[in-house]
Amino acid sequence: MDTINKERLSLLAKSIHIPKYDELPNMGLYLEQTTKYINQVLEPLGCVEITASMIRNYVKMGLIKNPVKKTYDANHIAHLLCITMLKVVMPLENIRKMFKLQEEVYTDAVAYNYFCLELENVISFCFGLSNSIKKIGETHSLEKEMLRSTIIAISHTIYLNACFRFVTAQEENKTETEDVK
Repeated sequence: MDTINKERLSLLAKSIHIPKYDELPNMGLYLEQTTKYINQVLEPLGCVEITASMIRNYVKMGLIKNPVKKTYDANHIAHLLCITMLKVVMPLENIRKMFKLQEEVYTDAVAYNYFCLELENVISFCFGLSNSIKKIGETHSLEKEMLRSTIIAISHTIYLNACFRFVTAQEENKTETEDVK
């Protein structure tokens, strides 16, 4: 990959920000607003988009709680952001198990913030912005290692998708330039 694309990947990685729990909308968003918000947050990652029907299915499956007065709060949004990223590398049943393990030890806010910090940490490493994956948190457990492994897989998928987007754009530019000649 040429230097220009490495610079573009670096810029992309620097621009990635997953809002922490206290940054999430908590005023209650309707279904379409929730869908739009989540897709805007995840757009730089190149993740699969979430749809209203997917959210309804997650509620039916018990992956997220029922909306209150048809609105979704920060807790719903945090879970939906995680589900959308996690499902890229694992089945929904394993996501359910991971949520259950997390709920036994941490509040949703603490678990979600850890997820965000770890994701940004690993993305920084995958995109070459840091030389190592930093140690985050003080506890060591199988559950934490499982989450880190999942986040590493997500981060590599994000990196590969970004590389393919740049390669595709480069090929299209090359074709357009040849067509002009």
